[in-house]
Amino acid sequence: MRILVVEDDAEIGAAIRSRLTRLGHAVDLETDGATANSLLRIERFDLVVLDVMLPSMDGFAILRHLRASGSTTPVLLVTARSAIDDRVSGLGLGADDYLVKPFDYRELDARVQALLRRNSGHANDVLTLGGLTIDRSSRLAELDGRPLSLSRQEFALLEILASRPQRIFSKEELLNQLFSFGNEPSANAVEQYVTRVRRKLHGSSVEIRTARGMGYQIAAH
Repeated sequence: MRILVVEDDAEIGAAIRSRLTRLGHAVDLETDGATANSLLRIERFDLVVLDVMLPSMDGFAILRHLRASGSTTPVLLVTARSAIDDRVSGLGLGADDYLVKPFDYRELDARVQALLRRNSGHANDVLTLGGLTIDRSSRLAELDGRPLSLSRQEFALLEILASRPQRIFSKEELLNQLFSFGNEPSANAVEQYVTRVRRKLHGSSVEIRTARGMGYQIAAH
């Protein structure tokens, strides 16, 4: 699943991203409220982990904009403010759950998994592009009706690219989403995974294209 984490504390944000990446999710991390709000207008996520106290735009305002746009993406609010009024305000604006800092990361895992399960079975759990089908709930992929054998990182790479086929993803973006904080992948790790996945897509109508100097994009022909 693709998750957006919005957290201005670099250490906490990196720890959350690392934890969720290890669970097999593709994770984007934003530290600025206004930037995250703009991203949510153009990108689709399966879950948003949203801090309340953010620079330029707080989490409540982001949540308000998200729900006003008609989005039903699950939102887990994270904040150091434990007052009942704050929790009621967040839930009243459309948050699906609330987590108070400091928290045990096992509780974060449990709440994230519960929200993703609650949202499973929706149409956007399955991505299709040409002969490629990606079931994000079961973590299974098929190519031309046949099961596609993928490692966790290979699956995550395909999921990220197929979630926005018209978009070019930079190498840096893919590195950040594929590898958890603290891991030090080789300089050409993204190229290696792209090469592996290309081999598995070979002969089909789906290909990963290189946009020189920009990144990678998936397309069907």
